[in-house]
Amino acid sequence: MPSPDPAPAARLDWAAPTPPGDVTGTAVLPGSKSLTNRYLVLAALAGTPSLLRAPLRSRDTLLMAQALRSLGATVEDLPDASGSLDWHVTPAAVRGGSTVDCGLAGTVMRFVPPVAALADGPVAFDGDAQARVRPMGPVLHALRALGATIDDGGRGTLPFTVLGTGRMPGGPVTLDASASSQFISALLLAGARYDDGVTVHHAGEPVPSEPHIEMTVETLRDAGAIVDDSEPNTWRVEPSELAGLDVQVEPDLSNAAPFLAAALVCGGRVTVPGWPQHTTQAGDAIRDILDAMGADVSLTREGLTVAGTGEVSGVDLDLHDASELTPVVAALAALADSPSQIRGVGHIRGHETDRLAALARELQALGGNVSETEDGLRISPAPLSGGLFHTYADHRMVMAGAVLGLRVPGVTVEDVGTVGKTLPEFTSLWEGLVGSSRGAVRA
Repeated sequence: MPSPDPAPAARLDWAAPTPPGDVTGTAVLPGSKSLTNRYLVLAALAGTPSLLRAPLRSRDTLLMAQALRSLGATVEDLPDASGSLDWHVTPAAVRGGSTVDCGLAGTVMRFVPPVAALADGPVAFDGDAQARVRPMGPVLHALRALGATIDDGGRGTLPFTVLGTGRMPGGPVTLDASASSQFISALLLAGARYDDGVTVHHAGEPVPSEPHIEMTVETLRDAGAIVDDSEPNTWRVEPSELAGLDVQVEPDLSNAAPFLAAALVCGGRVTVPGWPQHTTQAGDAIRDILDAMGADVSLTREGLTVAGTGEVSGVDLDLHDASELTPVVAALAALADSPSQIRGVGHIRGHETDRLAALARELQALGGNVSETEDGLRISPAPLSGGLFHTYADHRMVMAGAVLGLRVPGVTVEDVGTVGKTLPEFTSLWEGLVGSSRGAVRA
C-alpha cells in the first residue's frame, strides 16, 4: 500500500467550534513527529532493518520518508494486527543524484543534509517558499568544517546542494545553535557514520528546546551509538555501526496540548491515553503549565487527565525549553482572568513564521491586549470577538485558533489544512472531542 502524497492540503478555512458546555472525553493521538523523524534517520543509517511501530504519518514525516528513499533506503508500509500501518525500513548505501523536497519541515531541511554528505554524488535540497527564509547557516558551515562540500550561493538557506563523495571525515566542530537545537541534533544523528565520529560544541546563547537534544541522544543510544554528553554544551558521538530499531513511537505530547487545554477552558475532563511515565518530549511540560493555569492534572498508567472548571489563570512562564507550546499557551493566556508573560522564546521568530509577531497580530485582531517583548509576549485580559484567525502556513497557529474558538464564537481559522504538517486528523479529532458537527468551508 503506497504512502499518501506529502503535498500540502488544499486551502480551507474552518469555523472553530464553540461548545455549549463542558468538554469531556478521550483524545487518542498519533505518534510524535520529533521521534518519528529521528527514528527514520537512524533506521536509514543502520546496519540492519528497522520496524517503527505506530509512527506519525503527516506531511513532515512523509517528506522525511521520501527524502530517505531518494537517498537509497527502503521505507515500506507494513500493516500491524490492528490494521494500522507501521514502517519497515531497510537501509542501503547512501546514494546521490537526487533532489530532496523539504516542504516546511525543519527536521528534513536540517537532519537530511548531514546524511546526504555521505552520498556518492550531489543531493539538491529545496522546499516551500517559507522554508527558504528559515536559518540553515550554522549546520551548513559545520558540515563544511567536518569535510563536506556544499553549494548554497553564500545564502545559508535553501536551496542548496550537498556534493557528496561517499564518505565524511567528521571530527570536532563548534557552532552557534542558539537559533535552533536542530542544528546540533542534525550532526549527532549522522555522526556515527563519519570516519572520526563527531564532537559538537555549542558556543553562544543558551540552546533552545534542549530536551530535543536529549531526545536525539536517547534515540542514538537506542540504536547502539556511543554518546558522551557529560560536558556542558558538548556532545560526542563515536564512529560505529548503528543497530536496527524495533520501537513503539510515543504519542505526540505537543499535539496533545490543545486537547487537554479544552478541559481547562470549557470545564470538564479530557484524557490522553498512552502518556509516557518518562519521556524526552518537550511537550511533557504542558502538565505543569496547565496546573499553573488552574487545571487539575493527573498522570496514571491509563494516561494523562486534565480537569478544569472553565476558569483560566494568568501565568509568568519561561518556555525556552518547550517553545513549541507557545501558540497554545498564548491562546490560553488571552482567555485568562489575569495578566500573563511568556519569556525565553525569541528563537521562535525563525520557525514556520515569526510566531511572536503572528500571535500578537492575530490576538490583537480579535480584541486581545497583547504586546511583543524581545523574547516573548505580554498578554492581559480583554474581551475577544470572532473573526478570521490567520495561520501563516504554521500548524501551531491552527491549534491556537481552535483553542480561542472554545470560548469565542465566530473564530474562523484560515488555511486549516496547514495543520497536516504534524496532525492531519486535527479537525476531526477536535470536532469529535468538543461535540461539533461543523466542518471546513472552502476559502
